[in-house]
Amino acid sequence: MSSVNSPGSNKIEKEFGVPIPGEILDPALWAKTALKKVPEGIIDFVALFGRQAPLILDLGCGNGRFSLASAVERPDFDHLAVDILPVVIRYATRRGNQRGLANIRFAVIGGRELLADRIAPASVAEVHCYHPQPFYEQNQVHRRLITPEFLWLVHRALVPGGLFVVQTDNPGYWKYIREVAPVFFEFAEHPERWPNAPRGRTRREIVALAKGLPVFRGIGRSRPNLSVRETLALAEELPPPAFDADRRLRQLDTLERERM
Repeated sequence: MSSVNSPGSNKIEKEFGVPIPGEILDPALWAKTALKKVPEGIIDFVALFGRQAPLILDLGCGNGRFSLASAVERPDFDHLAVDILPVVIRYATRRGNQRGLANIRFAVIGGRELLADRIAPASVAEVHCYHPQPFYEQNQVHRRLITPEFLWLVHRALVPGGLFVVQTDNPGYWKYIREVAPVFFEFAEHPERWPNAPRGRTRREIVALAKGLPVFRGIGRSRPNLSVRETLALAEELPPPAFDADRRLRQLDTLERERM
């Protein structure tokens, strides 16, 4: 559900009445933000972006709203935003291109796969994960992203004291996250809306807030006194995410998938 207003030579795009960060520029100023093929092995981000800069990962980025805002607001940071759904990456890439953002790339790849095989240890400033799919059916529970192993991979990827941000509207998922995340991070709930995006950092958050549903937000700093070996041992001892997801929230899935 997108619309475009044109207050001047540039254009502001909206969805659900909320502006998508950044302005649509003249085509001569567009960028190329698609990482069409994710390289095998550890990604050389200096070569990818042509500079040395702090790196932000957005795992399960959807149509890219958070990463677009961050890339606009923080030009000194580089961003890699990924999702397993090609259709949402196409929307995100188009918007990144139109806004002329040289400090962002969008790619089709799973968050766990990216962390496990493509990211060097202690190389990432921030990892963001907004509204990971809770998977409601028992035969799909194994597909849940946030597991002890995933949190270990996040911790391994972050620089000492690096930032981990996670958000969900699913109470079961949040209860599980609150139990396991503090093992790896100095972790706390962020009870208020994000001050730089009070109507929602993501498309999903906008939909949930419009329905009057609670959104759970957490911020963690990686514990610098834990080694890779120690965090792996901790991950192996923790339970998997076997919670019973609230199936009533499926209605949000349908609303979120409406016209991108």
